[in-house]
Amino acid sequence: MQFSTFLESVVKIKHLGLLGEDSHAKMSPPYRLELAQKNKEAGKLAKKAGVMALFYPDDNNETHLVLILRKTYKGVHSAQIGFPGGKYEEGDYNDLMETALRETEEEIGVSRTHIEVIKPMTPLYIPPSNFIVHPFIGVSKNELKFVKQVEEVESILEIKFSDFMDMKNCVTTTVSTSFNVEVDVPAFKFNKHIVWGATAMMLIEIKDLLKQVL
Repeated sequence: MQFSTFLESVVKIKHLGLLGEDSHAKMSPPYRLELAQKNKEAGKLAKKAGVMALFYPDDNNETHLVLILRKTYKGVHSAQIGFPGGKYEEGDYNDLMETALRETEEEIGVSRTHIEVIKPMTPLYIPPSNFIVHPFIGVSKNELKFVKQVEEVESILEIKFSDFMDMKNCVTTTVSTSFNVEVDVPAFKFNKHIVWGATAMMLIEIKDLLKQVL
């Protein structure tokens, strides 16, 4: 989709209600609801994070979405695909949008001055890491040159909007969970990478909202 056309449509989602769990359930791992219930009390004291779903034009004015592949490390989100973003810090002035903008600049080198935040999405609790993640939809009207944060980001993935919206890229795959159990989960497949779990759940809500305005 041409980015000019995308821009005309995406602003309309500002006035739409969030879809929350109705969307999230489509890409939820089968064990997630039980896990969330078990950790319900812990979730009340969960750490906070902000992430950015950033859309932008390439050099042909075609719309893209940026995701990142995280480094391999000792943690539950090691080597997973996600949005640029991260943990809330005191300097964010109790504003999770500020967290998402700051972390996006740090992780992929896109200045907050180049990002227009369109809408906050439904926060999502992640039991294995005890985080509540606050996603935001943003757009940059200019072609971007990414600079990855080498300490945390393995690579930057540029996803074509047509691939993002194509239902053929919704798959089922077997993954090893943070509890070392293999399960079949719904997922997206973009650029030969599998996107599942919380990121897939946030993506499907964005996708469902965009369907209403395109």
